[in-house]
Amino acid sequence: MSVIVHTADVHLDSPLAGLLDYEGAPKDDVRLATRRVLTKIVDLALDERADMMIIAGDLYDGDLRDANTALFLCAELARLRRAGVEVVIAYGNHDAESVVTRRLPLPDGVTVMPTRRPGTVSFPRVGIAVHGQGYGRRDVLKDLSAAYPEPVEGLLNIGVLHTAATGRDGHAPYAPCSVEALAARGYDYWALGHVHEFEILCRDPWIVYPGCPQGRGLRECGAKGVVLIETDNDRIVSVESRAVDVVRWERVDVDVAGAADRDEALGRVRDALAASLTAAEGRPLACRVTLAGACPVDRSLGARPQQLTDEVRALALDVGAGQLWIEGVRCATKPDGSTGNLAARRDPIARLLVDARAQASDPEALRDRVPSLGDLVRMLPPGTLDAEHAGPDDAAWLADRVAGAERLILGRLGAGTEAP
Repeated sequence: MSVIVHTADVHLDSPLAGLLDYEGAPKDDVRLATRRVLTKIVDLALDERADMMIIAGDLYDGDLRDANTALFLCAELARLRRAGVEVVIAYGNHDAESVVTRRLPLPDGVTVMPTRRPGTVSFPRVGIAVHGQGYGRRDVLKDLSAAYPEPVEGLLNIGVLHTAATGRDGHAPYAPCSVEALAARGYDYWALGHVHEFEILCRDPWIVYPGCPQGRGLRECGAKGVVLIETDNDRIVSVESRAVDVVRWERVDVDVAGAADRDEALGRVRDALAASLTAAEGRPLACRVTLAGACPVDRSLGARPQQLTDEVRALALDVGAGQLWIEGVRCATKPDGSTGNLAARRDPIARLLVDARAQASDPEALRDRVPSLGDLVRMLPPGTLDAEHAGPDDAAWLADRVAGAERLILGRLGAGTEAP
């Protein structure tokens, strides 16, 4: 029986995005998250008495500004080699030879797959042959797998490749290939990298993305980990995803529909935060909180966004005991509909709202009416906009901004219940 750890996309020393420093935030946990997760991966390999670790690209996050990053990596890989664990690395787009110029010598016995053409390295002691090719330059847009060698008879054959496969949203289309073509190579397992979500593309043979082991922002929510593979001679016995992340990202959606007052709405936020922290299983939790639903306090919640954010952060400090980090708070509530027919009214607030809602219902027309908005938004600092929206060219983003402006205006004007 052999044990293999398959990981990829560590992005060592990459900063976690969108986390503002504020009193009580667990910044120390976050600052060293990618280093701590690499140590945790090595610990897992040693605890499981692994025979091999395969790293399918993007150990680094680009060119090294600090040699300490490479020194840290060397120290962790040396721990594996001292325990007799074989280590195989195939460079990805972020750590391609043309990108990382301050690379340090790796510990003796660490195998780096060639970058000029695919190659095969056999490990008779553990009965495994690894086939692969790393990136010599960042932008690899051809199918590398088409030239991979034939499987080695009598050994368990593993292909390692940093690839977008048939394409994935949010990932550059590097080393494109098809699942059918990979399966036809005759290997027992394909250790892929580049896509940051755990995904099994095929089970016969196994073609697997482990996902990134540490989420770095709201686009990488939920449990993150590595894949643990058990083999028996020349066959795969089991493939299991193991969570190793040390800081978890989540979107916490709170239904405040019908909340009679602000205290009730915030009480529901408290409950949702507590449940999310429990689900994180002892890890610090970084989250975006969204309040949604029709309620009488819609206007109050949306009138002062910073006050709402501060209130939610105060709840997090109480509930989380330093383990909760509020990346941001979004109010997406709606009026509860109990205030009559807006269209029939003639007061200035009603007329303002009728016009705003009409424009929000046709975001493309709104975009044409405010052509300068794009220029204004592009002047904002990076990270100001929501990660999931592109900005003024995104219809959903525009409609959401109009709804938020409505809540803000009504709240600041102190409009009474007669304004819906």
